[in-house]
Amino acid sequence: MLLKPFTFLAALLFTLGSLSISFAFPNFQAPNGDLLRRQGIEDSTVSQAGHGVDAPPPPGPPSFTGLKLVNDRDHPWKPLRKGDVRGPCPGLNTLASHGYLPRDGVATPTQIVNAIQEGLNMENTAAILATYLGHLLNGNQVTDLLSIGGKTPKTGPPPPAPAHAGGLNVHGTFEGDAGLTRADEFFGDNHSFNQTLFDKLVDFSNRYGGGFYNYTVAGELRYSRIQDSIATNPQFSFKNVRYITAYGETVFPVNFFVDGRVTTDRKLSMEDAASFFRDMRFPPDFHRSDHPVSNQGVDQVIAAHSWLPGGNADGKVNNYVVDPTSADFEHRCRLYDRVVEGVVGLYPSPTGILKRNLIKNLQYWYTAVNVSLGGCTQLFPFGQL
Repeated sequence: MLLKPFTFLAALLFTLGSLSISFAFPNFQAPNGDLLRRQGIEDSTVSQAGHGVDAPPPPGPPSFTGLKLVNDRDHPWKPLRKGDVRGPCPGLNTLASHGYLPRDGVATPTQIVNAIQEGLNMENTAAILATYLGHLLNGNQVTDLLSIGGKTPKTGPPPPAPAHAGGLNVHGTFEGDAGLTRADEFFGDNHSFNQTLFDKLVDFSNRYGGGFYNYTVAGELRYSRIQDSIATNPQFSFKNVRYITAYGETVFPVNFFVDGRVTTDRKLSMEDAASFFRDMRFPPDFHRSDHPVSNQGVDQVIAAHSWLPGGNADGKVNNYVVDPTSADFEHRCRLYDRVVEGVVGLYPSPTGILKRNLIKNLQYWYTAVNVSLGGCTQLFPFGQL
């Protein structure tokens, strides 16, 4: 099932974790972070009364984008407290545990974009693509808050059904199958660290990377995890956004979890991998990359074992069927179209501030999509302001 690789920034539509969108949507039932930290506020307090917030535009790049110590005195690691939420994304989990995000795991899109730029040096467009995709499908559009884990009242009153504001743990919207260290939703827990899967990452790193995780290991492990899900998960889905992000997430540990002072032969040690994936913690004296990073290495992963989008059909394992209508690396604008269709499915008849913020957030996301993909026809399902 070969596919010619095509690299673009949308491959990072949350390579921070295990992500997906199933476009049938069968499962659907303000101040920036630096200011909050200077004020000594560690939890999400914006709109906690549930009042509507006028969705602001996403932030631009930071003024300094070079090498920087990020495991510093101002961002000490702290253990989770009762009520703190974490999810399938080891990058966001680590940023929250170090206070780059509110430590309770609930944040505004502005805080998330700022945090992943400041803590991981992700390129601005990639950061906006990832954040606003997650927010549109899983966040609270009225209060402008998103849980990086499961549903929580801290994001404010829930939106009208079928929307849910359920956070990044919701399967079929942002979290997806064949993750590196998280199990498929079919088996129960789709968001917690899975030691068995991490052991497989270690095994593949030993077999293909000399004890380190690199792009070669990423290519082999990505293919193997697809085969695992085909053989064991009768509901396995590997298409549209999940198809694209699955390749991006495999290079993320190399690009963002390797100390930025290493500029050649970048590879992740198993000790540092465990620190991020399991402990949600920067390694000691960890420095971010010396330049903004996006999706380096994706072409190499795809070339190792190219695979067409699809899924197991008829509720049967080992019954993988290609979906020719899915977004992929050659049909790029399908990605944008499917996401907009999904948002409309969640919000069929929005009014008031909900409608206004949906229009704004779709515009913010399209602007980033247009920069990275180009040539996609903009859709206005809720009109324009």
